[in-house]
Amino acid sequence: MHLRNSRRARGLRTTDGREAGTAQGRETTTSRGRRTRTATFADPPPAPAPTAEHPRPTPQSAPPGPEPGPGPDSAQAPGQAPGQAPDAGPGPQRTGTELPAGLPTDAPILTRHVGPVEAFRRFWPLTRGDRHWMLLVGLSAILAALAETVTILIFAQLTDQALAKGSVSAFWHPAGIWLAVAVFGAVLGYLGNSLAAWTAERFLLRLRARVFTHLQKLPPHFFQRNRRGDLVERLTGDVDAIESLVVSGLVGACTAVFSTLFYAAAALLLRWELALATFVAAPIFFATTRRFTSRLREVSRRLRAADGALTSVVEETLVNVVLTQAYNRQRDEERRLGREALRWLRASVASARLNALYEQLTEILETLCVLAIIGLGAWEISAGRMTLGQLLAFAAFIGYLYPPIRSLGKLGLTATAATAAADRLLEILDARPAVTDPAPARTIPFPQRAHGELTAHDVTFHYPNSPHHNALESFSFTAHPGQFLVVTGPSGAGKSTLAALLLRFYDPDAGTIRLDGIPVDRLPLADLRRNITLLPQETLVLHDTIERNIACGREIPDPTHQEVVDAARAADAHAFVTALPDGYATVIAPATAALSGGQLQRIAIARAMLRDAPVLILDEPTTGLDTLAAQRILAPLHRLAAGRTTLVITHDLDLAATADRILVLDDGHLAESGTHAALLLRGGLYAELFAGAKSGPGR
Repeated sequence: MHLRNSRRARGLRTTDGREAGTAQGRETTTSRGRRTRTATFADPPPAPAPTAEHPRPTPQSAPPGPEPGPGPDSAQAPGQAPGQAPDAGPGPQRTGTELPAGLPTDAPILTRHVGPVEAFRRFWPLTRGDRHWMLLVGLSAILAALAETVTILIFAQLTDQALAKGSVSAFWHPAGIWLAVAVFGAVLGYLGNSLAAWTAERFLLRLRARVFTHLQKLPPHFFQRNRRGDLVERLTGDVDAIESLVVSGLVGACTAVFSTLFYAAAALLLRWELALATFVAAPIFFATTRRFTSRLREVSRRLRAADGALTSVVEETLVNVVLTQAYNRQRDEERRLGREALRWLRASVASARLNALYEQLTEILETLCVLAIIGLGAWEISAGRMTLGQLLAFAAFIGYLYPPIRSLGKLGLTATAATAAADRLLEILDARPAVTDPAPARTIPFPQRAHGELTAHDVTFHYPNSPHHNALESFSFTAHPGQFLVVTGPSGAGKSTLAALLLRFYDPDAGTIRLDGIPVDRLPLADLRRNITLLPQETLVLHDTIERNIACGREIPDPTHQEVVDAARAADAHAFVTALPDGYATVIAPATAALSGGQLQRIAIARAMLRDAPVLILDEPTTGLDTLAAQRILAPLHRLAAGRTTLVITHDLDLAATADRILVLDDGHLAESGTHAALLLRGGLYAELFAGAKSGPGR
């Protein structure tokens, strides 16, 4: 007869309300309270992308520098680079970020704080399509509460007519009604719980999909400034906490309100003077709850921050396990985990103490009220103004009345705790992408396949809020269809920034970039990127079969198995793939040991072959490979570049000898441009780089 969601104790409330308050308290302390994330070092929303009509405003978040470069853990071991990020963009993903030394345990969360009302308003639109189901859940809970009220009245009748008089014949009729009402309430409870769970999960799926979709539109520096473990936690536990506010919390509030009304009306019907005396205690519950609200909100934020940091440390350690073992950092990682675990322990214990104190105080208040009722009832019976059955029924109504009242107060605490999750999710949802599709009026129609002419004219770009100088300054070049260009220069010169601008991960602050004479900011992003293939510095693979890893290079239509095989042959990968026990069905992952670094790179080349875009960008294609492996992929790379406009961003100048033109960048400027032979004769920066590359590893 009780409408509860036993699967997750979501707080959809029981019909009598007795578990409504306590379930919510346990939820905050354990299930909900422990699914937390960190926002201590998260960014505010990045600035919007500039356009011709709207120049770039002052940005709000900063990447690590003008051009992310490889760190000490980026050298590729056989099969995978330690710290390799499977979702990285042109610049490597930041991992292993450690908390600054001396950070206080209770460091403030730097996100914008929202209240329960604003959080509810922001996420309520996601219930569209399920609101009629939520109404049915609430209606079933109300009817179940009404059924509970009827059973209590029948119990009073049984007590006075059957038990007090010892009459068996007077038992059967009310007992039959009681059983029928109990079955009715049980059916309502089952249907209500099932529908409540289904509705809640649909909301979770919708919210998680919305956050995930928006997350994929954010610029690379957002992911370089936020720990991956923390972002994962936001997509899991924080989403759960929002559901407890918007869906379960709303249904629970409605159920508690109607349960309170039913039980209060029944108590007034039995003995209104006694009922009014007991109602005086209701404000005490709300006052007690109010005292706990602000403190619980702060503790909930610290708990979510600590849990997110803990998850991030574990995730970073697992990703960088080769680096950890190679540099004997096991003790350092254990100490780092210990610091975050201690921070989580303090916040968790503080949350548990607050919730336990609240529960015990309300239990004492409820006990005092029930004892007062029994004392007054005994006096009423002695005066002949009440029967024993009426007293028991009245006590039952009051016993059922206080938990819904307490539950309403507890909902306030739950809403307060859920706003910590809302702060962190809204930080993602309010972060604006660096680029968006142009407005329909500015969009220029584009053919399915470009010719491949690339032009950059006076391009200047500065990473949002970066303390460094411009990553590119007045940079210009033209690449004609089918040309092979090499872009080189010292580390930090702006090479990978050029790739990010060509793919429109960012828009330049000044100047224009054109594809086939059309400004790229006037092309739909999907059309632009469909015509450009990026082979990034990190060899990115999915946790899937080799066939699916190659096939994902083409969007529409799905490639056939023979097309995958043809691409693998062109990439010189077919032989080693077929030598594997499962062939193309072999499952690989970002940290797979089944394939070497060179073999993984050839899988990526096969994926690019299958994509067959007219523009190709190769970002350090030989980084992390030994000499033999690098030589092995040169032929597939040249086959891949044939007939395409190709830009090779590299420090490996062995790739430059056959280039149609070499662009030498230095400190964001185009220092030199020409062929390999002409630049060597000039004796400038390129000649110095080439001589350094040939002299040894000091390059």
